[in-house]
Amino acid sequence: MKRKIVAMLVTTAMVFSLTACGGSSSESTGTTATEETTQEETAEAETEAADTEAGEETASGEGGLTGTLKLGFIGPLTGAAALYGTSASNGASIAVEEINAISPDFQVEFDAQDDEHDAEKSVNAYNNLKDWGAQAIVGCVTTTPCVAVASEANADRMFMLTPSASATSVTEGKDNVFQLCFSDPNQGSASAQYISDNGLAEKVAVIYNNSDAYSTGIYQTFQTAADELGLEVVSVTTFTDDTANDFSVQLTEAQKAGAELIFLPIYYTPASLIMQQAASMSYDVKMFGVDGMDGILSLEGFDTSLAEGVMLLTPFSADATDDATVSFVTKYQDAYGEVPSQFAADGYDCPYAIYTALSYYAEKNGGLNVDGLSYADLCEILISVFSDSAFSVDGITGEGMTWTAEGEVNKAPRAVVIKDGAYVGL
Repeated sequence: MKRKIVAMLVTTAMVFSLTACGGSSSESTGTTATEETTQEETAEAETEAADTEAGEETASGEGGLTGTLKLGFIGPLTGAAALYGTSASNGASIAVEEINAISPDFQVEFDAQDDEHDAEKSVNAYNNLKDWGAQAIVGCVTTTPCVAVASEANADRMFMLTPSASATSVTEGKDNVFQLCFSDPNQGSASAQYISDNGLAEKVAVIYNNSDAYSTGIYQTFQTAADELGLEVVSVTTFTDDTANDFSVQLTEAQKAGAELIFLPIYYTPASLIMQQAASMSYDVKMFGVDGMDGILSLEGFDTSLAEGVMLLTPFSADATDDATVSFVTKYQDAYGEVPSQFAADGYDCPYAIYTALSYYAEKNGGLNVDGLSYADLCEILISVFSDSAFSVDGITGEGMTWTAEGEVNKAPRAVVIKDGAYVGL
């Protein structure tokens, strides 16, 4: 949609330029062949300009998408998981600024609420957004708070698009909740497939958080896929949020079992400790993670050299050279002074996905004005579009993204490796 509108404005400017040149006056009353051609070009240009202006009115005015959308955001902006929430919020803010620059007839108001990665506080944040007048929600960012808010939003009929809460329990039984991130089953099976296909290891150990739905869900599907692929899992050990400070037992067991690679379906904070403790044990082993590990390079106080060679699956690579990614990375670095993570990219794609869906509906139905539209009515509109097999979104985390009626996104994963303190696409 952005590219179409920008192209339309450029075409209009060219047309007006042609009209101005062709309409210059001459003192001669005669008409030469060249002047006739110029007059014809002028007439054609005027017709084209009129058609273009009409097209602009249809795209952004009467018969198009109009009004102001109040879009809420929920995620951890403070606390231990703040790196995820602030990244997603920052990415979403950039997208909102860009959308608001596209057309004066449709605008987005954005309100980000902090849930501190706490389910109860997340529900409070959701209620704050309802009081503010939110019509749709980008969030929540982490799984456990998202499960709690999704139940409330489902009862209220508020549409939610989560950038990164990947557990199936987030969307299960809730037709109003959609994911922009990979679901846990997809991450687990895709990781096993990648390790097997690329011959990364014959013997694999797993360390996961059995008190976390995200980590547990990915491990379970990884194990199932590993069994089917003949990938030998020689050690499986666990930890909880309360014991995520000492991993010597888990690492010792993996080392004794001869593991050549450790699969870590966990977040970056415990992963950083595992890397530190493996180094202190002189245990040189490959490590492979998932999207929750993205952000480890921005972790304050972490020696990024310890992550050298670590691989992970993610839908986004900041070193990609396509125009959309380069533009986003540049804007993000200018605004926040760091390279954006996958969470920032997912946050960026969420407002665009909702905007694209509303534009799609407006085009199919002769227009849509969101002013005063209840969140329940907007929810039904967005559900109908996201569930439409003909609807797709090109984002920086995936091209041609589609969704199932169960809220799961379809897009291809990318593998990256950490090299010289940066993510590099594989």
